[in-house]
Amino acid sequence: MSATVSLDDSARAFLAGLGIAEPGEELVWLEALTHGSHGSARDYQRLEFLGDRVLGLAVAEWLFEAGDQPEGKLSQRLNALVSRSMCAEIARSIGLAAHIRLGKQAREDGGTDSDNILGDVMEALLGALFVTHGFPACRALVRRIWADAVAGQVGTAKHPKSALQEWAAGNRRKGPEYRLVERSGPDHAARFTVAVSIHGVGEMEATGSSKQEAEKEAARLFMERFG
Repeated sequence: MSATVSLDDSARAFLAGLGIAEPGEELVWLEALTHGSHGSARDYQRLEFLGDRVLGLAVAEWLFEAGDQPEGKLSQRLNALVSRSMCAEIARSIGLAAHIRLGKQAREDGGTDSDNILGDVMEALLGALFVTHGFPACRALVRRIWADAVAGQVGTAKHPKSALQEWAAGNRRKGPEYRLVERSGPDHAARFTVAVSIHGVGEMEATGSSKQEAEKEAARLFMERFG
């Protein structure tokens, strides 16, 4: 990425709206907003790796402080609150999509509405914030933009796959079997269709932006219909 490249006015305004009026090292922020399809020398992947851990710590600390729930409940909520789909939802809520640097084909393929890309860039932004401003700034931002999710019911219900597994055991059935029906679309906007079945009961299919999301939705639909 050339040292002459800098944040545009729109990106600066976006960061200022998040409370980052002085972003600091601009190349770090450009890297966080850059998808591999853009053709730049560096993209968001390393910062995503860092931001994923920063987000996990910020949310884990928050949940620990919030009450005296047992470890299992804390883990259940943490996993839901830091999931790719939740990160993508938060990214949409703050208008992140408009500032992601994508290649022409990736943009035409719907990359700006891909849960995979939105979730990854959301984490990369937190990684960039950690690098430029430290953990306290990351904590403050997470607690602001994740506030509704933490205050709501996200992660309080049992994961659909766990619920289905327990339902099958409780009804003396073999455990659910998941199979990949189809994978479609380019890598940056892939779609996965998965079927879940329980012998002697039935089968349901669902589609998601990852195999895990498709399995989760298929389990939820199965419970909705047969549970």
